[in-house]
This record gives sequence, C-alpha cells and structure tokens, in this order.
Amino acid sequence: MSWLYLVIAGFTEVVWAIGLKQAQGFTLFLPSLVTLVFITISFLLFALAMRTIPIGTAYAVFTGIGAVGTVVIGFLIFNEEVNVGKGFFLLLLLVGIIGLKLVDKQEEEN
Repeated sequence: MSWLYLVIAGFTEVVWAIGLKQAQGFTLFLPSLVTLVFITISFLLFALAMRTIPIGTAYAVFTGIGAVGTVVIGFLIFNEEVNVGKGFFLLLLLVGIIGLKLVDKQEEEN
C-alpha cells in the first residue's frame, strides 16, 4: 500500500506544481486554493508512504514522478521546448525511479 501512496503523492505533486504556475504567485484565488489542497494531499500521502519505504528511496521516487510529470505537462499544455536532450534525461529519471522500486522490492524479500 505504501508504494501506491507514494505514486499517488507523486502525481498530486504534478497537480500542485502546475497549480503554482496557474496561481501566478498566489494572486489568483481558485488556482491558489487547488495548489494548497494538493500540496496537503501530496505530503500526507508522502508521509504515509515513508512509514515503510526508506526515506531516500521515497523522496527520490516522489520528486522524480513530480519532475517527469511536470515536464511532460509543460510540453503538452504550456508548449515548452521538446528536444532530444530533455527526452534523454527524462528517460534517465524514469529508469532511476523504476530501478529504485525494483531494488526496494528485492530488499523487502530478503
């Protein structure tokens, strides 16, 4: 269940990161409210995940999901530049996230 909490926390991080951009420095009420709600949800789920997942692994996965998701949304919604270099490093992040999950799974079995 902790891994599910962690993945959902990572996706909620994407929501609040986008919300920060939309809130324009917390000058717009609704995007600011959405941002604050999702920051709260994100960190509560992150805290629940860290009950059983090592902090280093949990934090790397949490921020990795948030970073990859936010960059992809930036490409799709905000028309941010897409290039081979960004694609390569996003792929590295994804491989790292998956690798941490696999290594943690092996540690649980031992």
